[in-house]
Amino acid sequence: MKGIINKGDEYMRTVAIHNLGCKVNSYEAESMEQLLTKAGFTMVPFDENAAADIYIINTCSVTNIADRKSRQMLHKAKKMNPNAIVIAAGCYAQADSENAKADESVDMIVGNNMKINIVEAIAEYDKNHLNNILLEDLSVKQPYEELEIDQVNEHTRAYIKIQDGCNQFCSYCIIPYTRGRIRSREMSDIIAEVERLAEKGYKEVVLTGIHLSSYGVDNNKGSLIEVIECIEKIDGIERIRLGSLEPRIVTDEFVKRLGNLKKLCPHFHLSLQSGCDKTLKAMNRRYTTDEYEMACNRLRENLDNPAITTDVIVGFPQETDEDFCTTKEYLEKIHFYEMHIFKFSRRKGTVADKMSGQIDEKTKAERSSILLELEKKMSRQYREWYVGRKLEILVEDITECDGKKFYSGYSKNYIRILIPKEQLDALSDTVINNIFSCTCKKLYEGKMMIAKAD
Repeated sequence: MKGIINKGDEYMRTVAIHNLGCKVNSYEAESMEQLLTKAGFTMVPFDENAAADIYIINTCSVTNIADRKSRQMLHKAKKMNPNAIVIAAGCYAQADSENAKADESVDMIVGNNMKINIVEAIAEYDKNHLNNILLEDLSVKQPYEELEIDQVNEHTRAYIKIQDGCNQFCSYCIIPYTRGRIRSREMSDIIAEVERLAEKGYKEVVLTGIHLSSYGVDNNKGSLIEVIECIEKIDGIERIRLGSLEPRIVTDEFVKRLGNLKKLCPHFHLSLQSGCDKTLKAMNRRYTTDEYEMACNRLRENLDNPAITTDVIVGFPQETDEDFCTTKEYLEKIHFYEMHIFKFSRRKGTVADKMSGQIDEKTKAERSSILLELEKKMSRQYREWYVGRKLEILVEDITECDGKKFYSGYSKNYIRILIPKEQLDALSDTVINNIFSCTCKKLYEGKMMIAKAD
């Protein structure tokens, strides 16, 4: 039988999971790993030198390139062990299930909102190799999939999924079709999970979801700010970081309540996509550049120099040179800490794929290059402001730079900081996963800050 190694009178099953895509996907991959481990499976690395009995590729479908990478990893898994069970899980499996079914490398398909059934699905498939497709219709309302974790692969930071699905239907995005409508996790389950992680020593949690800002809209059992305020009270948690937010959630009340939280990290990713109102409308983004600017101003007026990051798409259909210049000037005006720049990629099944006025790849590359240079400049300027100032670092690991050893970690506003190893060793016997005050001395390679322990 596929995927089983006979060990005398017993069977030993090994599973390798390879994750593609976002932090929500990472959370779900870790949840499946823990479900399988509790059921008696042995987890092994996704490694060409160590074949597994079962491979789970937690796929992504955010772009056509993500689809291609998902297929490549499915084929790679089957090549590593032709006798293994290869499972296509997640967004690609959900979005393009017909091609996944026809793929000879794929033995099982487990769509979104079905990953919680991974153990039972494998057991059922073992019986006759016929029941190999688990898919739900996500175009209709579904309950929240109650996945959970007890520990994470990172030493210091835990990503907590609290929401799934999206109702926005931006014209370039396939996610509402792969993830379905918005659905929120019970607040009591979120708090219980964070408490378990705090007991195991995790000091920082990152709240994440497909459309985090919509938490609670579907069940009226709380709001995102209420979740944050509840986590603030949990002993052991020192930092609360937020995933991507929509600018419209950043109201006066929201920011005022954030300002009362000592554990909140002043690091906000506000999705923008374009600094041109004409393009935002074509994208079906539900805010204007003025509304976005007001959200940034609220954060800066009420919090101490918050780090504001964003995403920008260049070369959206019908984006003229003038539109691009408008975006560039707007980005300079807002002055972001970091920007993620993406060249528009046509995604089959979206409105934007069928739009007229598609931009050629050369123009997209030129516009991307211009904004990447701007990003470097603004990012450096934000970091340089902290030279000579104090920050706190949550130490994550040890790294080596120019032949010297440093402890490495991040400040609350997500600046990566390096402190000479001997300085922190002199202060504490336990450095990793502890927080230390430091004074920033100089930038290193434009992105990292060399600091002196206080």
